[in-house]
Amino acid sequence: MKKIICLLSLALLASCATKKIVTTEKPQTGFDAVLSGYNYPFPVSSYVFETQGQKLQMSYMDIKPAGDVKKTVVMFHGKNFGGFYFEPIVKELVGKGFRVIVPDQIGFGKSSKPEHFQYSFQLLARLTDDLLKQLGVQEFTLVGHSMGGMLATRYALMYPEKVKKLVLVNPIGLEDYKLLAPYKTVDELYAGELKNNEDKIRDYQKAAYYDGNWKAEYEPMIVPAVGWTKGPDHALVARNAALTAELIYTQPVVYEFKKLKMKTTLINGDRDKTAIGKAWASPENQKIMGNYPKLGPEVAKMIPQGKLISMKGLGHVPFVEDFSGFMKLFVPEL
Repeated sequence: MKKIICLLSLALLASCATKKIVTTEKPQTGFDAVLSGYNYPFPVSSYVFETQGQKLQMSYMDIKPAGDVKKTVVMFHGKNFGGFYFEPIVKELVGKGFRVIVPDQIGFGKSSKPEHFQYSFQLLARLTDDLLKQLGVQEFTLVGHSMGGMLATRYALMYPEKVKKLVLVNPIGLEDYKLLAPYKTVDELYAGELKNNEDKIRDYQKAAYYDGNWKAEYEPMIVPAVGWTKGPDHALVARNAALTAELIYTQPVVYEFKKLKMKTTLINGDRDKTAIGKAWASPENQKIMGNYPKLGPEVAKMIPQGKLISMKGLGHVPFVEDFSGFMKLFVPEL
């Protein structure tokens, strides 16, 4: 893989005072595949490389404190997000002396959406490691949320010498979805993604992420996804969303948690109900899928140096529902 690194400053560094996500642009005509009309909270750079016969770019934010770097933290986003939603976490960590690196994985956020691509967690981990090498980062704490927890687990298994601590925030993949829901082809998943609209996106996150409790302050979380459904590249984004849904379904990590060598903390909102394939699983399996109060303790016991922190009454995105409560538990684990 040929690799070039270039810096494309797309936004000014935001103030570290506020803890709200302020990237609230409401799409009018929609966003293109790389969210050109959507401002991220910190300067965005681009890592350019070639793989699978294509020239692609991985967007990322690399935010450094004003003084000496206390520690480096790398954060992996979830499937229905890009790095933008880590804004309040990043601001607080940078204020405490952390350097924080937040890549948008290929197929997500401001990064390339290939026409054709064979996704694997191994490849995404490798590409991210190539980026970190270019940035001169040799060891760090790795944080993964949702799908990012699956990717962070894979990265930690591939590069254990680099990951000093692993923090998984409401990771999906704590169960093997293949055993609980029937397989859907990429074409079937793609057809479903094409039907997405603002109401469906909001309703899904309301039910799966927030246990039916939607608040106005959650609206910024869906702005990019809604904008894509109204934009010129909806079909391309939908194709990549289908490919990455199949990635999650077909490439479980649950059997390998026992191989993690570093201190690993799971932080789970116990009202989370997220599970890939749950919508088309049998009624019996729907009742048991995404049961985080059960899955969290089971997985924590699998991990040699595993620790579970359960946040009562919170859902899939605990740092959005209770930021201050989350940070009190999160920062000591870094």
